[in-house]
Amino acid sequence: MRLNGKVAMITGGAAGIGKATAQLFAKEGAKVAICDVSEALGEELVKTLGPDASFTKVDVTTREEVQQWAEQVVAKYGKVDILVNNAGITRDGQFIKMKDGELVKQMDEDAFDMVVSVNLKGVFNCAQAVSPFMVKQKGGVILNASSVVGLYGNFGQTNYVATKAGVIGMTRVWARELGKYGIRVNAVAPGFVMTEMVARMPEEVLAGMRAKTPLGRLAEPEDIANTYLWLASDEASYVHGATISVDGGIVLGT
Repeated sequence: MRLNGKVAMITGGAAGIGKATAQLFAKEGAKVAICDVSEALGEELVKTLGPDASFTKVDVTTREEVQQWAEQVVAKYGKVDILVNNAGITRDGQFIKMKDGELVKQMDEDAFDMVVSVNLKGVFNCAQAVSPFMVKQKGGVILNASSVVGLYGNFGQTNYVATKAGVIGMTRVWARELGKYGIRVNAVAPGFVMTEMVARMPEEVLAGMRAKTPLGRLAEPEDIANTYLWLASDEASYVHGATISVDGGIVLGT
């Protein structure tokens, strides 16, 4: 019960790492408020998280929806102790693709803008909505989802890598700015994780992922959730401004 009495907000909480985190936090005593754009999955999950759990359909790119959610959570629970900025998307594509010296394809601008809007501005929106409440209560924890690719880059992911590297940068800034209020801010950088989406990939792709990971397996969502749990708990009370890699020792290359 390491989070007993704590109130945790989790974005993208209806599936994958967010779902595993919500389940673990609830098991450890937290009152969990999740948001997602998938209403059906969110409503289904929240029924299993106990009577104090709640779900709200929120688009993290829309500041008004994020602000309303934060205010609703504080009105319902009286406080917010933990924010896990987990929501994220991918829209992969090569930066440019050339053939015989001619440009034949490039990353679509809409794909770039969409990923930046969700993965980077969404984190900004949620943290900015929640942090004033944490300041008033003299403490809190903000955890941001980065990625191993934000540290090392990855072929075909200009947009995604830009957001995940940006999340690390924002984490460091907020650690400097919010630490004096007792708010700890950290990032987690997962490697390849066996989420529902990844599990549907062809076996040869999964085999390639495992081959790049020295531990020889993909992470389970629970592996990442366990790291969030530790960072959210008092056991990590002096961990601040850090980016924790949870990647099985992955080696990325071209």
